[in-house]
Amino acid sequence: MSNVVTFGEIMMRLTAPGNRRFAQATGLEITYGGGEANVSAALAHMGVPAAHVTIFPDNDLGRAAAAFFRKAGVDTGYIRFEGQRLGLYFMEVGAALRPSRIVYDRYHSAFSFLDPAWFDWEKVLAGASWFHWTGITPAVSAAAATACADAIRTARRLGIPVSADVNYRRVLWQYGKSAAEVMPALVESCDCVVCTEGDAADIFGIQASSFPDMAWQLMARFPNLKMVLATRRDTLSASHNRLTGLCFDGKNLTESPTFDINPIVDRIGGGDAFIAGFIYGQLHFSQLSETLAFATAASALKHTTEGDFSLATVAEIEQIMHGDVSGRLLR
Repeated sequence: MSNVVTFGEIMMRLTAPGNRRFAQATGLEITYGGGEANVSAALAHMGVPAAHVTIFPDNDLGRAAAAFFRKAGVDTGYIRFEGQRLGLYFMEVGAALRPSRIVYDRYHSAFSFLDPAWFDWEKVLAGASWFHWTGITPAVSAAAATACADAIRTARRLGIPVSADVNYRRVLWQYGKSAAEVMPALVESCDCVVCTEGDAADIFGIQASSFPDMAWQLMARFPNLKMVLATRRDTLSASHNRLTGLCFDGKNLTESPTFDINPIVDRIGGGDAFIAGFIYGQLHFSQLSETLAFATAASALKHTTEGDFSLATVAEIEQIMHGDVSGRLLR
């Protein structure tokens, strides 16, 4: 039994070493990641039992990806092996004035050809304390959107809290449906969502003057929502950001302390670490302010670690959360 269940595609990440440009690289470093799976992996490192549900190709690459997440402590018992293609993305890490760059190669992946009937969500979610998905999953294919809807519906019936990072990716919606057509039916059954003003405008047509205004409009449209989350990022350079967590609960706006991140090692997965930290806080803390501070500290700490997901423990996150950001050597 896992306390948290996530669902979505995992890709192979191929990164140019150090801060090399693609044109300079003579080799690429392999790791694996995906928005939802990154949440499970981060939670596993916090000591929360977590399972990820996905489809991998039935070949050595698919099995290597599954082994990678098993090593991270994620329950991979619900992963199915079908098809032949694992999605890829290529990463060039920026520095100072030069931004990072990503090139995707994920079309026609095994995950995109899944059959929704493959998933017994009653069994997968039995005993779970939380279900999480992102807007990337229903963007991949109509079948993935259907499977995601089935999972959300089952979670609601079982009384399991549901969270989503709406995570709008315009270029992914290629199967004849737009995010505006698909996402509202999925979000209306969620308890909390991560959503920025820009995503709210693109997906839901919400025009807002501020984050609280957007969140209030979103909650008015989707009455089941209890909280809307986001992070405010001040980008001083590719290597230096400041990060603040935001949460609107329908009445009040809560802000976390602001964390100064310099230098950034790898910002991929920062948002996933944020929602993982928030889920942890919801399961373990009584105060929203404490939960939000923990979530934002978890995200800030992820920026110091290479790879797609956070490797931080609860003690490490709490150290940052409580203001010990000296980076002093621990012996």
